[in-house]
Amino acid sequence: MNTANQARVSDIMICAIARMLQDGETVFHGVSSQMPMVAMMLARHLHAPNLVHLNIPGGVNPSSIKKASYSSAGADLLASAEAYFPLEQVFDLSMRGGLDVAFLGGVQFDARGNVNASVIGDYHKPKVRLPGGAGSAVLIPTAKKAIIWRTKHDRRTFVEKVDFVTTRGNVWRIVTPLCVFAMKDGALMLESIHPTSSLEEVVQNTGFEVKYDDIRFTPMPTARELSVLKQIDPFDYRSSEF
Repeated sequence: MNTANQARVSDIMICAIARMLQDGETVFHGVSSQMPMVAMMLARHLHAPNLVHLNIPGGVNPSSIKKASYSSAGADLLASAEAYFPLEQVFDLSMRGGLDVAFLGGVQFDARGNVNASVIGDYHKPKVRLPGGAGSAVLIPTAKKAIIWRTKHDRRTFVEKVDFVTTRGNVWRIVTPLCVFAMKDGALMLESIHPTSSLEEVVQNTGFEVKYDDIRFTPMPTARELSVLKQIDPFDYRSSEF
């Protein structure tokens, strides 16, 4: 089967994220996080059956995400869960060093891994005032690994210096429609380029110098991964952010 002709950018991103998750890890995603939600379910079905899935409603290891049409924070994730673990306990767990991975977002990112989710422009006279850090301000510094995903990759998103530092800390990977960045020695490095993109496209759409030690490409989704995605996400929630 030629998976290259079937996989979309959303599929490539989901599979790349799922492969980052290890068996036995405790992993959290928040609201409006359909991509991480699907990636966590994919990992549990394939290589990480003992992954612990935490979320906003407090549902531990929901058996299905097929009814999560509104967001990734609906009551359905609790109704089909194995146990209840409320949000305040997630923050406590992270601050005690027990949260392995947190999926978080933002609007601006710079080469040093700073995240802006507060304002565009001057803080006191902003062009746009954003929702703010919310859980990111706590979880990015305290989770062992913070994975950020963003369905837009352009020079307004990846900038030389963020307009405001909402949070910084344990940013481990950033996954975009073009590539994967990894944090190494205090700076973002290009880890892999998606086969649907190119080094030139990544450089043209990144506002800071793109550094890399080698040119690598993100593996395409396998036939098995695509098959499981159709089973666990038949309504294609993973593409809803595009």
